[in-house]
Amino acid sequence: MAGSSPSPFPKELKQAGPAELQITWSDGHVSVYPVVYLRRMCRCAACVDEMSGRPILDPASVSERVRPIEINPVGRYAVNIIWNDGHSSGIYTYEHLRAICPCCRRSSNQEE
Repeated sequence: MAGSSPSPFPKELKQAGPAELQITWSDGHVSVYPVVYLRRMCRCAACVDEMSGRPILDPASVSERVRPIEINPVGRYAVNIIWNDGHSSGIYTYEHLRAICPCCRRSSNQEE
């Protein structure tokens, strides 16, 4: 679209604490994600039914001790996270990461 601003993208991704990842976005917003939340929000075919979009992953099956062991860029649109529970097929698009930002979701829920 002409005149529309580009979607925000991560300028920095770093560990914010023992169980949190932080993304600083190109528009200045800072998102802090509990890593167990990110693991539970995976949208790969093993976690979400591709046809219906319904979750397959039982969130209770993800240990509170889950941690990323490797984070790799996927092109210019996503990251792949390899988890210590053996899960490695999830690709987290920047659009998805921004949409599931805990502070943004909290603000949206409060406005309803």
